[in-house]
Amino acid sequence: MARSGWIKPETQERLSDHVSLGVLTRAFPPDVVDRVIARSGAGQMRNRLLPSRLMVYYVMAMALFAAGSYEEVMRSLLAGMEWITGRFRDWQMPTKAAIFKARTRLGSTVMAELFAEVAKPLAAPGSSGFYKEWRLVSVDGTCLDIADTPANEKYYGRPGTATQIKSAYPQARVIGLVECGTHAVIGAVVTGYDTAEQDMFPGLHADLDASMLLMADRGFFSYHAWRDSAATGAALLWRMKASNVLPVLEELPDGSYRSAVYANPKARRNNTDAIPVRVIEYTVTTGANTSDFRLITTILDPDTAPAQDLADLYGRRWEIESCFDELKTHQRGPGIVLRSKTPDGVLQEIYGYLCVHYALRSLFGEVALLFEEEPLRFSFTRTLRAARRTLADRPAFSP
Repeated sequence: MARSGWIKPETQERLSDHVSLGVLTRAFPPDVVDRVIARSGAGQMRNRLLPSRLMVYYVMAMALFAAGSYEEVMRSLLAGMEWITGRFRDWQMPTKAAIFKARTRLGSTVMAELFAEVAKPLAAPGSSGFYKEWRLVSVDGTCLDIADTPANEKYYGRPGTATQIKSAYPQARVIGLVECGTHAVIGAVVTGYDTAEQDMFPGLHADLDASMLLMADRGFFSYHAWRDSAATGAALLWRMKASNVLPVLEELPDGSYRSAVYANPKARRNNTDAIPVRVIEYTVTTGANTSDFRLITTILDPDTAPAQDLADLYGRRWEIESCFDELKTHQRGPGIVLRSKTPDGVLQEIYGYLCVHYALRSLFGEVALLFEEEPLRFSFTRTLRAARRTLADRPAFSP
């Protein structure tokens, strides 16, 4: 007996054999998608109308057409209106219910693993994405409004306000590891709103390596976070709160000084398990506003990285905010709430957004290399519009 969402095909051809996905298949080729599907056990057992490979690209297409209906997103995947109105005139668009069931069968693991496999650094050595031998990366978090359902609220949580009135929507919290020179998100962790970014951060340690200089805001520092992050081999440049005690152990010619961080005040008094750091302090004035900055770094030699260089580099940490703006304001659209009604669907949808953003950023990298320009000189918004217009430019699948 045929199951809901499954239609026996009249020929051996499947809908997925006629899908064209342009920019998405450049970053996420079908063979890679199939490999991840097989590894995660999400492959279909029969020739369904909506097979797993198609649904992977459909989830990404939802992130390109966030304001479109389920059916309109599916139409955007088809290889041109001629295919719909010509040879396959009698083909029927899957219903919203059939699409929902197919997304449920696919699950979120495939999208998370696909992103983890493909999302790698893009900046070329010697480009503005590097400082000397180090690739510049930043970590930070953001929140996304999700569909207001009891299941989503229970799983992800809902922020309150100062008056104890709950916000309009539940929210999912995302922290990302972003390459400053390209805005590529190369690592991500997704949890509920009530989980602190510092508690999520260990999930990104596997994405760090000795080629990177990791910058982070003051909310990420703790003795254990610093120790464990440094153990990855990455160089660190983090801002510190004014309340953190950093004794001056040695003043250095560039104006920085050597200090140490400790697990607690007792350890500091007894000089137990000290981690050596170098401290850079400076003031930034913008109009009538003045801000004091205090950074610590694992780069202890001022000749290797002078204080002025590190202060200038830390200003580039804000590229991660521009990246999140691309993802939330331009790609998703202002005021648009993620459409998934279930917690696993939310996770699947978020990784679909991350995959699409990476696909666009990888295209920037290719074009920048071709024209010998910096990736951030190209307009994200114009490229996003072009991707939407040309989604069906070239065939992505073969029979």
